[in-house]
Amino acid sequence: MRVDPYNQISQVYKTGKTIKTKRTVAASPLDKVQISSGGYDYQIAKQAVAKAPDIREDRVATLKAAISSGSYEVSGDDFATKLLEKYNEKNNLL
Repeated sequence: MRVDPYNQISQVYKTGKTIKTKRTVAASPLDKVQISSGGYDYQIAKQAVAKAPDIREDRVATLKAAISSGSYEVSGDDFATKLLEKYNEKNNLL
């Protein structure tokens, strides 16, 4: 006689029989999503930023014209101040 382990396991766990159950679903309200006014404002602002160009062409054109004509001047003090600000920002992040 051959013993089939599957049959023994199915007998132990009673997997050979399928039991049909009746499923009842209680009436529940529909899920709703509410976005706060702050979230809505954030979404509108994000869309506006996405539509805005990355480069301000009018500002770039003005600077290019000033550089080309030789009238663009940078103060040494202003340059040093900005350089130190950027240096300090970088070192504070580390």
